[in-house]
Amino acid sequence: MVSGHLFHCRKNSWPPEEYINRNTLQLFDFDSAAPPEHAWRRKLNSNANLLREFSVTFREAIKMVRLGIRLWSYIREEASHGRKAPIDPFTRESCKPSAAQGVPLGGMGSGSISRGFRGEFRQWQIIPGICEGSPVMANQFSIFISRDGGNKNYASVLAPGQHEGLGKVGDQGISSWGWNLGGQHSTYHALFPRAWTVYDGEPDPELKISCRQISPFIPHNYRESSLPTAVFVYTLVNTGKERAKVSLLFTWANSIGGISHLSGDHVNEPFIGEDGVSGVLLHHKTAKGNPPVTFAVAACETQNVSVTVLPCFGLSEGSSPTAKEMWDKMVQDGQFDRENFNSGPCMSSSPGETLCAAVSASAWVEPHGKCTIAFGLSWSSPKVKFLKGSSYHRRYTKFYGTSERAAQDLVHHALTNYKRWEEDIEKWQNPILKDEKLPEWYKFTLFNELYFLVAGGTVWIDSPLPVTNINENQRQLTNVEYTDVKVTEAEVNNKQGTVVEHTATGHHRSVKLDPQNDNEDVGRFLYLEGVEYIMWNTYDVHFYASFALLELFPKIELNIQRDFAKAVLSEDGRKVKFLAEGNWGIRKVRGAVPHDLGTHDPWNEMNAYNIHDTSKWKDLNPKFVLQVYRDFSATGDMAFGVDVWPAVRAAMEYMEQFDRDNDGLIENDGFPDQTYDAWTVHGVSAYCGCLWLAALQAAAAMAFQLGDKAFAEWCKTKYLKAKPAFEEKLWNGSYFNYDSGSSSNSKSIQADQLAGQWYTASSGLPSLFDDFKIQSALQKIYDFNVMKVKGGRMGAVNGMHPSGKVDESCMQSREIWTGVTYGVAATMILAGKEKEAFTTAEGIFIAGWSEEGYGYGFQTPEGWTMDGHFRSLIYMRPLSIWAMQWALNLPKAILEAPTINIMDRILLSSFSSRSSQNESGVRKIATKAKCFGNSVFNCAC
Repeated sequence: MVSGHLFHCRKNSWPPEEYINRNTLQLFDFDSAAPPEHAWRRKLNSNANLLREFSVTFREAIKMVRLGIRLWSYIREEASHGRKAPIDPFTRESCKPSAAQGVPLGGMGSGSISRGFRGEFRQWQIIPGICEGSPVMANQFSIFISRDGGNKNYASVLAPGQHEGLGKVGDQGISSWGWNLGGQHSTYHALFPRAWTVYDGEPDPELKISCRQISPFIPHNYRESSLPTAVFVYTLVNTGKERAKVSLLFTWANSIGGISHLSGDHVNEPFIGEDGVSGVLLHHKTAKGNPPVTFAVAACETQNVSVTVLPCFGLSEGSSPTAKEMWDKMVQDGQFDRENFNSGPCMSSSPGETLCAAVSASAWVEPHGKCTIAFGLSWSSPKVKFLKGSSYHRRYTKFYGTSERAAQDLVHHALTNYKRWEEDIEKWQNPILKDEKLPEWYKFTLFNELYFLVAGGTVWIDSPLPVTNINENQRQLTNVEYTDVKVTEAEVNNKQGTVVEHTATGHHRSVKLDPQNDNEDVGRFLYLEGVEYIMWNTYDVHFYASFALLELFPKIELNIQRDFAKAVLSEDGRKVKFLAEGNWGIRKVRGAVPHDLGTHDPWNEMNAYNIHDTSKWKDLNPKFVLQVYRDFSATGDMAFGVDVWPAVRAAMEYMEQFDRDNDGLIENDGFPDQTYDAWTVHGVSAYCGCLWLAALQAAAAMAFQLGDKAFAEWCKTKYLKAKPAFEEKLWNGSYFNYDSGSSSNSKSIQADQLAGQWYTASSGLPSLFDDFKIQSALQKIYDFNVMKVKGGRMGAVNGMHPSGKVDESCMQSREIWTGVTYGVAATMILAGKEKEAFTTAEGIFIAGWSEEGYGYGFQTPEGWTMDGHFRSLIYMRPLSIWAMQWALNLPKAILEAPTINIMDRILLSSFSSRSSQNESGVRKIATKAKCFGNSVFNCAC
């Protein structure tokens, strides 16, 4: 529960000495065994309170009753076809969410398993789009300790106390194990992608234990970061006067979460591998025709460490052996029989039977001696199969093949390379962690929010980008003009494939997009909007989250933009019913940026979202243009610019239909036609209008750099007309009104009103407005949306009346959106308001991540209400905290951009036409950039 301290004080430091005895820390001061100076920390006996979900008000429910009826009908229809609707607010998981999450396991895009701070393995996402939240309680680490003389023996699961679902005491299952750990002297320390659990004299007062969890999430490493594997390194320090025999036990159920262990036909088999890596393979036959999965659990045998296995045991009385018999064997002998390695595959399990395996690693630890024992876990599910039929191979199969037995090679690789992973991780993180100018909460929260790139349902496939085939008629539809441009080959070669690397010290240097292989195709990448909103690459949300990918995996980010560029120029005429209004339309309109890449057949059946007709949304197309330009300007990748340019033009031209009064501005249409899809907008709006102004400027700049001078002139002309109209209609002297309508909330202060200015400044373009207007609007947001909400301890509420009362016109106006708050903070940093920025963002940490908060660590929701009730856990948008880091350390190319105002370089002619017969300009750049393979021009060099 939230304590009263949440709203009265701010804690600035969380040193490990507050959680662990200083002498114990000194004992672990080797081999990375000690937890880091900066980390998210919990005691293992901390209360993991149940989380409280938001509810709609009576007035909101009345407004949405027709939508609810249509949505209910749609969900039932999808279920009749064996499919889950992308949005289902009516079905709740049997496992109620709690404040128990921790750092997830594995790299990106190959399925994920999360591990709670108390040690339980939960949040299973092996099958795309399916999240099994309940922990599999048979999956545990346990310890068995005996000392010379036999007077001091300990046996305990390394997780605190009894857990729900263990079964009755005295049965043959896991309730028969020793659940003896109190947890009051044990602590968890998280700094993604690593976590440390320190047992400070539990269960043996004379044995100090550190478990270090490591996953291969390594920025700019597109190989290791795709691997479905993790390592657990145990460091043991014997402070007693007697030699201790210590046996660590790793047990694992043949399961992918939920009730999958009961489906039958699962098989376990032992293996002995190279370099002392030995363990058990667990072959899991998934239900409902999903691709099979093989797990490998293993330990590394060394001169001092002996590894034995029990390939099969069960949880019920009829099993042979039972979980109780397995435990008793470990208590008695501290190991299993060596001949178990020769037992071969076991009999396949029967339906209703749970099949488990165990790996033991034993070592003698001398008095005042130290020992290290390493366990590995991997899972191999090489094929991704979506419900409507399309199948792909995961990214890691490029390096390990398409056999499920690759799990053995993966776990071997992990156990023999984890030290190199740690070196790379520390090299990446240390400049930020050691930057004394940054608040401590920010340092570790910045890294921990990246959990979503593993646990956000990510799918990373080994599939080359499709070559875009556009015939001459389609090319004419895009209305692209290619005028001549003077770009030297040296300039193109210099720009192609570069990106700027940032450091916390403010130094900037250019590096290749992929230092390992410039020409390597990194496949295609999907991540969910959230585990409750099952839509891939939701674009209006990616607008906020994309800073993390651009900063850490820029090639993935560019490929996502290429996917959307291709989508802009496509059309899908299949009929769809839109649930908010009950009207019908087509699934995908040419020229409109899709809301998402789909759910059950991504890339092929887009726009799974069907609440509104998003072809009429006003934010998606400007967001596409802004993201493309930001990525183009930051990387300097001319091939990328040429590749996506026709889609940029088409996206801008599509928006002309929404300028109803020819003032250069787009108008909203009296329904929630943007990312705030429950918040109605009338006429010109601060949010969409500002995005449109920024997009006009970005498109003009990109057109100029690519040589499309006529289109650059068209955009500039439009911009010069739209900007004064925007300010005249919305600027009220201190901020921009919510919209130009006459509704009760038209004068509301929207936290996100400067979203376009945020991207403008992030991309090195000239400011959209005079500085005093930007400063004034941000100060208004800070004073009202931030500080009038529990003294700034909650984040920025989306809408606030100028009277200081929260805008309660709809569900979303009264919510605090985590990712939007981070984005507002980034805008403040770019405007020189760093103090206000960190205070604003700290509210998200205090309410969401701190020990006094609501318990949303490693499951940051889309937002919460004023009383802290969540909506949509494990959500994409909070990755926008990396926009703050981007703002603090802008790339060199962007830092230098404001010295030359590119808009001033676009000279307006007396007659600006958007059509021309001359294609030579952009074609010349395409030739020099050698980009025809992916180019929309599709011509041979």
